[in-house]
Amino acid sequence: MPTAKQDLGALGEQLVVRHCACPSCKRAGTLRTLPANFKCADIIWDFCGYLGQVKAHCCADGATPPAKLLGAAWGPQRQRMEAGIYFPLFLVLVAQEAGRFSIHYLSADLQMPGLFLERTPLGPAARRAGWQGFHYDLGSVRDRLILLVEGRLPGRRH
Repeated sequence: MPTAKQDLGALGEQLVVRHCACPSCKRAGTLRTLPANFKCADIIWDFCGYLGQVKAHCCADGATPPAKLLGAAWGPQRQRMEAGIYFPLFLVLVAQEAGRFSIHYLSADLQMPGLFLERTPLGPAARRAGWQGFHYDLGSVRDRLILLVEGRLPGRRH
């Protein structure tokens, strides 16, 4: 049974698949989700191979990005940064109560190492002891986010 956060992540991916064309080849309808736990990427355009990361976040208005956003595993992210590899970010903001969403885009070439804030590793009592994640510092890139889509959540009539 998926958790609420997993459901939100799946919704975010579905909204990007449904509403976004590829920033590289400009084609719509060729976007696919990657298998769960694929490192640092969630979606791929099967025409050109363009990869992207999707992060979904609940907020009251479905439009205002948070200052910080929970990322994923720090190790793979750090290794890609050291190699100069960044994936574009699709930020999906959801207002469940209002039935609204927005999709914002941050190009890979506008990302800098300071966007990624290393978290403290989980303690020895944690189920995944030693695992380390990161946060996105969205406050540092707020002026670089591009609004792609605003709309109603599927199944909502308001």
